[in-house]
Amino acid sequence: MGMECSPVDMLNISQFTSRMVALAEYRKQLFQYLQEKMATVAPNLATLIGETVAARLISKAGSLTSLAKCPASTVQILGAEKALFRALKTKGNTPKYGLIYHSTFIGRAAAKNKGRISRYLANKCAIASRIDSFIEEPTTLYGEKLRDQVEERLNFYDTGEAPRKNIDVMELVAKSIKEKMAEAKGDEDGEGKKKKKKKKKDKTPKKSDADEDEEIQAETPKTEKKKKKKKRALEEEAAITPEPSAKKKKKDKSSKKKKKKSLGGGDA
Repeated sequence: MGMECSPVDMLNISQFTSRMVALAEYRKQLFQYLQEKMATVAPNLATLIGETVAARLISKAGSLTSLAKCPASTVQILGAEKALFRALKTKGNTPKYGLIYHSTFIGRAAAKNKGRISRYLANKCAIASRIDSFIEEPTTLYGEKLRDQVEERLNFYDTGEAPRKNIDVMELVAKSIKEKMAEAKGDEDGEGKKKKKKKKKDKTPKKSDADEDEEIQAETPKTEKKKKKKKRALEEEAAITPEPSAKKKKKDKSSKKKKKKSLGGGDA
């Protein structure tokens, strides 16, 4: 069956397969780079419709700010300009979706609901792009809640269960963000206090046994010096004070004898 491969054919086949493997690895690397970039640039839009579709929308609009300025109707048909102008010239039906068609939500919807879900998804994409463009601290909470809303809308088209209102969902997200910010501030304050305590402990160095011995040895000569100084001061004071003279001693003796005689006479 078949024919034998020549060495030249095998060489070309091996080169082709190695190039295909390298291209597959390069595609994985590009996708990882795109995920990281979209997580910093437009996290909510990426979580809503995926990284590839969000990147295509931003590149088609020119930038994230220009996409945020676009209304939902423009976002819906972004990428289908040729079909739109052709429909306007021929007075036919305008396109229902552009680049948004590559999202999984439109593929999951029924044929009769594709236009409705594309309009709803474009509305949520416009909200997500505006949040990403003007928010100070990027988060993915808004994108997750918007995606849940689209899921609820799909469920509504299938089962008739009423979805939640957008105001209620946004209030829940705002509350959760405030709680997270409060927790983060509390953790930072606790860490700051712990660091201050550690710094104070580090500033007071622990004395080792050798240091204590050295201090004791340094203190002992000081105490000895103080004692010697006191002795010298006492000796000097004793040398300065004059000894009582012999006359005073005799007077003292005679006064003592008189006192004794007077005491003896009184007893008699």
